[in-house]
Amino acid sequence: MNFLPVVTIDGPAGVGKTTLAARLAEKLSIARLDTGAMFRNLAFKLGPGAEHLTEEELRGHCAKLAFNLAGSGAHTRLLCNGQVVGEEMRSEEVGMRASRIATVPAVRDALKAAQRAIGERIPLLAEGRDMGTVVFPDARFKFFLDATAQVRARRRLLDLEKRGEIVDLPTLTKQIQKRDEMDRNRATAPLCAAADALIVDTSNRDIDSVLGVLLLHIEAGGGA
Repeated sequence: MNFLPVVTIDGPAGVGKTTLAARLAEKLSIARLDTGAMFRNLAFKLGPGAEHLTEEELRGHCAKLAFNLAGSGAHTRLLCNGQVVGEEMRSEEVGMRASRIATVPAVRDALKAAQRAIGERIPLLAEGRDMGTVVFPDARFKFFLDATAQVRARRRLLDLEKRGEIVDLPTLTKQIQKRDEMDRNRATAPLCAAADALIVDTSNRDIDSVLGVLLLHIEAGGGA
């Protein structure tokens, strides 16, 4: 594998990865790869019951998807079969479905190959669950963001309310805890920090503060 410069940001749902990845990619003038959107896109296209498909069926569906990136920084767009992947798959239902199919080795292998192929074409900032541990283990800079489930649920609640979705906080907290359990305990590529990643707890930090920590770490290491 011959990857161009890659920065990785991993962490659980609701920790601020997407916003921070967009801001950091903008500062570094590189493309941002939202790998969670790739899994959500597949889950959205397959619809309810996707987690009950056989591994062979899921492998066949993955083979029909071609991913690419357009633009850079905060303006990066993920494309699937030439179409921009939109916000329609950002619901909690699709997120839970994506976490379930992400436990299937055939799905992870197919999307990992697609992610690495992009990393071989352009410098990028990759965000997800296993970017620094599995997909880009030789990335120059690795970050792992974390926060309590309660803090992440409150943040997620605000995001959903902005989109007009009504979800009560206790239910959302339980959903996040359940997704955490699935992501951290799955047999294939469980959610965890890479041994050489900088771990940042965002529970009591705002976006600007966390961004400053990431930039200082990169600057101290000689740039991206």
